[in-house]
Amino acid sequence: MTMQHQPAYPKATYSRAEFCHAHGISLTHFHAMVNAGIGPRLMKAGRRLLISVEAAADWRREMEERTAQTQVAA
Repeated sequence: MTMQHQPAYPKATYSRAEFCHAHGISLTHFHAMVNAGIGPRLMKAGRRLLISVEAAADWRREMEERTAQTQVAA
């Protein structure tokens, strides 16, 4: 049995790859959503683009609302 290291602090940001893995989407689809204006909010930290856990939660909520609106319209 292997023990996984748990950080002593809660995760505050996702890299693009971590966000995609956590949300079950490809990096290609992530970039398509960002380019279409429906991706999560991004922030720059030096040369890195990150997604805060708050932006990820907001994005999930927005996607749920879009889905609900689409289902009502159908």
